[in-house]
Amino acid sequence: MSTDRRISTQTHGHVRMIGLDRAAKRNAFDLAMLRQLAEAVTDYEDDPNLRCAVLFAHGEHFTAGLDLAEVGPAVARGERLFPDGTVDPLGLYGRVRQKPLLLAVQGYCLTLGIELLLAADVRIAASDARFGQIEIKRGIFPFGGATLRLPQVAGWGNAMRWLLTGDMFDAAEALRIGLVQEVVEPGKQVERAAEIAATIAAQAPLGVRATLSTARTTLERGPAAALATMMDEVRAIMGSDDAREGMQSFVERRAARFSGS
Repeated sequence: MSTDRRISTQTHGHVRMIGLDRAAKRNAFDLAMLRQLAEAVTDYEDDPNLRCAVLFAHGEHFTAGLDLAEVGPAVARGERLFPDGTVDPLGLYGRVRQKPLLLAVQGYCLTLGIELLLAADVRIAASDARFGQIEIKRGIFPFGGATLRLPQVAGWGNAMRWLLTGDMFDAAEALRIGLVQEVVEPGKQVERAAEIAATIAAQAPLGVRATLSTARTTLERGPAAALATMMDEVRAIMGSDDAREGMQSFVERRAARFSGS
């Protein structure tokens, strides 16, 4: 397996930019690229200075999906696609990401690309993006979360329309069904995602994480499970330095300066 770098990273303030960097192969994921993505997301998760991340792609396309010639046999052998102890970028097994992640996509966004979108928190697409959950055309079915999340995001009929046919659809349809939140001019998707990420990173980190946690619990286990712990969480945060800073900034009519404590 090649050790060439397939993932780029840059840091801007409290925001980590994570780039798919195998443009010559339309950013198709082989085993090395899957491993490196998990490591990059884990590094973001574990760095206390980082508050938000953007996953984007170099080149014309976000991703052509999995390199099935290499990944398919590994899956058939029962191998793990992401290293033990790392954050699963798909949010299915092992460590679960606790910090927010945004995606910016363009060109082809196929199979795993859609599943990465579904695992993210906010999704931006260029108007030239083309989507396809095409596993059904390859004799298999999606196993990275699409069958779990697309019905939840898009509704049953919309999800089955695309999952059962493997047909391609455009950015306007992705926006209509809720797969993405904004569609922008080609070339502007990363800039727009970075703008939103900077806004999120300026908020109180404890509150951001609690918001993600409560919303995720509601989706996965229902409102009752979220309510069971919500007041305990908010009471704990009310005693934080950030909560005091938030109140003080309100009184002083200035932007808050949150520390994450």
